[in-house]
Amino acid sequence: MNIHVIYTEAEMYLSKKSYPSWRDIQDEYHDYKASLGPWGAEETEAYLKDEYPDLLPSASKQIESFIASTNLVLLLTFS
Repeated sequence: MNIHVIYTEAEMYLSKKSYPSWRDIQDEYHDYKASLGPWGAEETEAYLKDEYPDLLPSASKQIESFIASTNLVLLLTFS
């Protein structure tokens, strides 16, 4: 599964959507700042664990539930 990490002015998202380029992501998010990926689940989890230890629930739990869901986008939550 390919996952994008998407940064906006106020939020951070994970997306399972397939984007031809980062410009397509930018077009979808009016306050787009940057994006990473697409990465596999393990690579995404490792990045989030290293860079954002204050995710709550943990990066592992948020990614696990996101992969199991039918949702294409997840708003990451922090403590």
